[in-house]
Amino acid sequence: MSVSLIVTTYNWPEALKCVLESVLRQSHLPDEVIIADDGSTEATAALIADFQARFPVPLIHSWQEDKGFRVAMSRNKAIAKARGDYIVLIDGDLVLQRHFIADHLKAAARGHFVSGKRARMTAALSDKVIKTGLVPSVFSKGLYRGRSTALRFAWLSRQVAMSKCSSADSIHACNLAFWRADALAINGFNIGFEGWGPEDKEFAARLLHLGLKRKVLKFAGVAFHLYHKENCKAALEKNNLLFEACLAERKVRCDQGLNECVNECPTPTSAADQRCQLSA
Repeated sequence: MSVSLIVTTYNWPEALKCVLESVLRQSHLPDEVIIADDGSTEATAALIADFQARFPVPLIHSWQEDKGFRVAMSRNKAIAKARGDYIVLIDGDLVLQRHFIADHLKAAARGHFVSGKRARMTAALSDKVIKTGLVPSVFSKGLYRGRSTALRFAWLSRQVAMSKCSSADSIHACNLAFWRADALAINGFNIGFEGWGPEDKEFAARLLHLGLKRKVLKFAGVAFHLYHKENCKAALEKNNLLFEACLAERKVRCDQGLNECVNECPTPTSAADQRCQLSA
């Protein structure tokens, strides 16, 4: 199967540089990388252009005008451009261990989506990573909130992944993988979410309502989160109401999602991809 790696970003080219360098070191490269840019300035565009000149797989810059925090729309535009059968979604502040993509592909299974973890770095370790380009390990000083998330242990990961989770709790779109056809079936991310959270949990809840099962990827798909100040949570109360409505009504499709990006969908090449037509 083909895999598209989608990386969200907004005006932090130093972090994005570290992320793309970690992609280049992957033991299994994705078939394409799409940068879901929520309105960054020219510095980010210049960085991407530099990487495009030397990237071994297509590196696509999906940009939208900066009209505030609209990560749901940004992700949808990237999904609409994606040509991979399988999508791995990360944030532009996640530095990847070299087997990250390979681990996600091993965990992929029809009828499932996969949620991963991230090891959090202190500000000091993050600064060091940005300056040197190194990828931390489970032994690095400056990891906090659960060092075990930085441990890669293939056998143990297989045992944990066998237990399925039926809720959207602890879902983070900074490390999430799903079949493109399933994202199309639920109409992608709900663009009614503007401002921080919890658009990722609502997306996962609708996948569950569709009938999918969730795999929790532990001790594999290791990624390291660069430290930054927390995002503004002024919209959280409003967004939580959208999430609660989704759960109460067991929604599968959102009214406004990928259908807003229909003109950007690649031409369907198979019967399964006919869902890219996104009829209501």
